[in-house]
Amino acid sequence: MLNLEAQILSREIIKPSSPEIIHQRKPFKICLFDQLTPTTYVSMVLFYSLSDTNFSNTTNILTHLKTSLSETLNILYPLSGRITDNLFIRHFDEGVPFLSARINCRLSEFLKHHEIESLNKLLPCQPFSKESNDEVPLLVCQVTTFACGGIALGICTSHKITDVKTGLVLGNVWSRISHGSHENLVGYPSLAEASLIFPPKNPMPQNILSMMENLWFTEANYITRRFTFDAKAIAKLKAMAKGEGEATPTRTEAVSGFIWKCSMAASRAISGSLKPSILAQAVNMRPREKSNSLDAGSIGNVFWWASVHSNPAETGTELSELVNLMKESIAAFDDEYLSSLQGEEGFQAIAEYINQLEMMFSLEKPDIFAFTSWLNTGFYKVDLGWGPPCSLALFGKVGPKFRNLTVFVETKCGKGIEAWMTLDEKRMSVLEKDPEFLKFASPNLKISSL
Repeated sequence: MLNLEAQILSREIIKPSSPEIIHQRKPFKICLFDQLTPTTYVSMVLFYSLSDTNFSNTTNILTHLKTSLSETLNILYPLSGRITDNLFIRHFDEGVPFLSARINCRLSEFLKHHEIESLNKLLPCQPFSKESNDEVPLLVCQVTTFACGGIALGICTSHKITDVKTGLVLGNVWSRISHGSHENLVGYPSLAEASLIFPPKNPMPQNILSMMENLWFTEANYITRRFTFDAKAIAKLKAMAKGEGEATPTRTEAVSGFIWKCSMAASRAISGSLKPSILAQAVNMRPREKSNSLDAGSIGNVFWWASVHSNPAETGTELSELVNLMKESIAAFDDEYLSSLQGEEGFQAIAEYINQLEMMFSLEKPDIFAFTSWLNTGFYKVDLGWGPPCSLALFGKVGPKFRNLTVFVETKCGKGIEAWMTLDEKRMSVLEKDPEFLKFASPNLKISSL
């Protein structure tokens, strides 16, 4: 029987290599959307086969990773600190926990394994679990060595300061430093830009934070599965989702709408009745901000949720109609709306939005399905000195309090979409057997198709 237990060999703390960062940096101010995001870890595992490299043993690999990470923290120094008072990041000498582990199987054997939950053995923290302490490490890493010499780099970042763009900034800077490329990294990126445009609220009302936690977390037995939509399936869904006289939807819109439609059908199969439903889409505001200063590499949660409400008993569940609703909610993130979120008045606009959602939930108790797209991010290009990853994965078992969430990542060839879907156990059980869903979505019984 395959032994998938990971043995922890060492635990260290990696700090910025520059004393100036540790002792002279001023506290880093977080932005409004960081304040509103609960403390929970988002994760990724990058797999490297390490064939044909100059790194001949595990010691060399670990030394290289720890040294390059320490230098990376000179630039991305907030990731080395701790959040205090839900307002600042301080104590940059606290550092990043770095674990070394070993697993007694080959990398190829692990990737063929059918239990996605096994991925958590490669992660230093449980992903998407509600953390009770805000002052947790903002970045935690685990390097697991396989019997064949391949490695898995498990990265957990606190969602309190990290969205997908921030994760990509980390990957890019760490990659460049791993290759000895330090030029143009001084002062890059413009880390604190988000807090200038979306300043934090001080003090942040506790009732708003409580409402945000309720929106993020509800108790259930959640199951994560990975489904693949190949290029042919995506093309069909885009054609089906195109309304009369409407522009062809993007692949994200078509697949999101399809999953939402099937999830509502699963809810009906469980409850026996049509139930109101909300789809929440994460919208990256960096490219939408007029000054473009945010797209230069600012870190933090520079996204917000575009929410769509559907009552199937009234509006139906035709795919084209659902996708149109999604398009309208995204289109609402126009210049006027983005301007209303900026400056000292931005909190009021956000508070009104949250209060409206809270009122809707108390009256209708709708289902909530959240979607976030990591497409076109380039995580398959994170080269830390031995070539790009041969595979990547997101997470296994999430915490007992979470929400229904779908994360889109590209297949390695770039033409398909992997949907990492987390649903409560009952809905997932129905969805996995839904013939309409399985016409387009291929269940992946292995951690990777490598």
